[in-house]
Amino acid sequence: MLTRCLTQRVLLPSLARSFTTASALQRSPALGDIGEDGAATFQSKQQAFRERLQSESEAQKKKEQAESRSNAINESSSSSSSPDSPTSVLGSLSSQFAEEARARELDGGKKKGALSSLIYGTAEGRELDKDIERSFSQVLARGKYVHSIVFHEVKPDKVDEYVKLVGDWYPRMASMPENKVNLVGSWRTEVGDCDTFVHIWEYQRYHGYHGSLHAIQHHPDFPAFDAKLKTLITAKKTSLMQEFSFWPTTPPRQLGGVFELRSYTLHPGNLLEWETHWRRGLKARREVMEGVGAWFVQIGDLNTVHHLWQFADLEERKVNREQSWSIEGWGDTVHKTVPLIQSMKSRVLVPMPWSPVG
Repeated sequence: MLTRCLTQRVLLPSLARSFTTASALQRSPALGDIGEDGAATFQSKQQAFRERLQSESEAQKKKEQAESRSNAINESSSSSSSPDSPTSVLGSLSSQFAEEARARELDGGKKKGALSSLIYGTAEGRELDKDIERSFSQVLARGKYVHSIVFHEVKPDKVDEYVKLVGDWYPRMASMPENKVNLVGSWRTEVGDCDTFVHIWEYQRYHGYHGSLHAIQHHPDFPAFDAKLKTLITAKKTSLMQEFSFWPTTPPRQLGGVFELRSYTLHPGNLLEWETHWRRGLKARREVMEGVGAWFVQIGDLNTVHHLWQFADLEERKVNREQSWSIEGWGDTVHKTVPLIQSMKSRVLVPMPWSPVG
């Protein structure tokens, strides 16, 4: 899986979101819709997606480097013109702090602040693995996006009504700029909690989350949607999450196949150690598996981590997971993370027609 260099708000046209409403559906999608010969098509689309994303990421990186050089030249020119003025000194210091912040971001946050010094000031703290120290700063620093994961348990005889209702409403809300929200994806559980639908939304920090809720709930059609939804579901659960810094959520794509949502409940206090080991283990896993994203819950089901993967079909899932064991580093990751887990759950999902990631 390639690191995301383009956010979902500044995607180039080839990665633009497209929604298909549920109104054209005769029934809800199911696992049985996936044919046995889908692996080749999936792999072809996967390769094209990775190449396109890599190309656009490189183009974006070159653009940012050019802008950075231009800004540096302008700052240097401004500073040399009046080196003794208070404004020049302030600008120089601001630039210095910005460069140091950039260096910390690129260097994995190795420079310590007051909080870091407090935690790692003891003899025991100094003996902690350096990767855990780096993980701590990176987990805290990764605050650009907030994601919500929503589970709807739908009445079995109301599934098609639910698909039509949500399939009309969700894409509509996500397409309105004033709502300031992106829909990562929508899926139906086929193995696990059947007739449970999973939705992942993306917001610009918590103020974006509040703003989005306010805008949507004040839409004139919201009361009717909400009243209808309540007649179709038996339960609803929402958690607010943050994506791990080493695993940014994928941009929209349509590869087909099936998804697996793996959910881990950790023993309290083990999140940083989990993040450190998974940072290493992901290098092994992404050689054979297509990741969608990884998040840790901050509000809701605390001490919970969600990983979302995509496969051509269940047979490819089996083969790829077996291949992981032959890659250096994966066995060590499993060995070190299993003791951190209280419980774990796996769901096999199929994407809904309107899902941007499908």
